[in-house]
Amino acid sequence: MKIRPFRGNVAGVTGVIYAAVRKTTGCVAIAVVAVCSSTNPAWGALGQARDSVKADAQTLKGSVTIKDMPGYSVHQITRPDGAVLREYVSQDDRIFAVVWQGPTMPNLPQLLGSTYPTFQQATQGTNRRGPLSVRVPGLVVETSGHPRAFRVRAYLTNLLPEGVTEDALQ
Repeated sequence: MKIRPFRGNVAGVTGVIYAAVRKTTGCVAIAVVAVCSSTNPAWGALGQARDSVKADAQTLKGSVTIKDMPGYSVHQITRPDGAVLREYVSQDDRIFAVVWQGPTMPNLPQLLGSTYPTFQQATQGTNRRGPLSVRVPGLVVETSGHPRAFRVRAYLTNLLPEGVTEDALQ
């Protein structure tokens, strides 16, 4: 039996996965054991504090630019592969919107944080392939794209600063 390690990021979890493969009379038995690392902080998510943006930049291995707007700021994290995460932060230091554009879909539970169960419940029984628009009280989530060009926009309607419209969240 050979044990082969795989080091990397699988489904948003960083760690080492050990796979043991054993060939027996015409059958292959595979055992997989994952050893996860807890060194990666979670992404900043809707409703979280501004401080999480710095951790997001480290997790995504990206560079941060900040653009101040009337009533809020946009913290843009750009990864080397071209993926961009924009986190919209209100004057009271809460992330009220996130926009993802990149070659892969983001980890929605991390991106949506405590609002993910609401999103999940709203999409239950729907076709999750193709564009999706969820509008429930307090939360809007829109997903679209295709391989190598995905887009997600999510925002908390009750945290939108006065005068900010959804059109400003690009």
